[in-house]
Amino acid sequence: MLRHRTRIDHALAAHAKLEKTPPFVLIAMRIAAYQILFLDRVPSHAAVNDAVAAAREASGDKLGNFVNAVLRKLDKANVPKFPGWEVEYSLPTWILNELKAAAPTGRVPELAAAFAESAPLVGRANIRKTTRDASLAELPGTVPLDVDGMTPSAFSFEGDPARHASFLAGKWTVQDTGAQLVGQVAAPHAGQRILDACAGVGGKSTHLAELTDDKASIDAADLNATKLGLLAETAERLGLSSIKRHACDLLDRNAPLGEYDLIILDAPCSGLGGLRRHPDAKWRLKPADVPRLADLQRMLLDAVLPRLAPGGTLVYSVCTFTRAEGPDQVASLVERTGLRLTMEHRSWPPAADAFYVARLQRE
Repeated sequence: MLRHRTRIDHALAAHAKLEKTPPFVLIAMRIAAYQILFLDRVPSHAAVNDAVAAAREASGDKLGNFVNAVLRKLDKANVPKFPGWEVEYSLPTWILNELKAAAPTGRVPELAAAFAESAPLVGRANIRKTTRDASLAELPGTVPLDVDGMTPSAFSFEGDPARHASFLAGKWTVQDTGAQLVGQVAAPHAGQRILDACAGVGGKSTHLAELTDDKASIDAADLNATKLGLLAETAERLGLSSIKRHACDLLDRNAPLGEYDLIILDAPCSGLGGLRRHPDAKWRLKPADVPRLADLQRMLLDAVLPRLAPGGTLVYSVCTFTRAEGPDQVASLVERTGLRLTMEHRSWPPAADAFYVARLQRE
């Protein structure tokens, strides 16, 4: 329902004044409308009856009758014409404008449509234990996902990973294709001192460990100790021992971290690149969040840069497509620090979430 909310409201608004409808009743109507317009497996009368019952329980018979009257007029074969992409793909105008500013010429309609669809579950083969081809043979319904020739371990899969014996045996883990690009762009190697800043639950830390055959020294730093605990569990399942966890604030100059040959900063961001997975973000985020997060990203970049050794590599990534958080952020970094930009790459759905990745070199 959240994924298609504007489209649903457009259909409902042909029969009711939504601005005068109590919030709880409107939610019940939206859920029923989603079932009527998008789900063939749910009979329309059942969706209507559930919404009417919910409205009557919350607000009485009068509003229950109102819901009944509105929903019985909905017909998926006769939805009012969409006035624009904002409605058809349920993208707030400000997000659509950000997409237009960042997307390749001519691809905006295609990408807007892709963000309105659900994303596949994506696995990453643990190259220390298996290969992607072996995973494809072992798991039902898997499909290789090689984005621009840069994600050799990625595949889509079906079902709950915890139900697959090969997952429990550490032969693969869950990580979106766009996130796998970060490790590939970083190109780590054995013996390096590596910092995974803002490590979270450790998708990138474990990927770096696999790419170095578990022979690098990896510090995974994050404010959230609970996420780092999940990282430890994943590392153990994958058979990795080269990762040390640090619950700390990167903005604290006294954080217990050293000097590094390679730093990966997957920075906190607006997350617009993951709208397929988190459609609630379309309605939760506001335009002012982008410059606020860009400021935080700049602070984090300035905080980790002194820890980068001479000749070291910095990889910056965000799961979003705004220019302020991606190319404009990196251009500003280059201008004020003298780092050399050696590579930048964007991924787009449906092949991956929308990631921006840049690799920079300190002379």
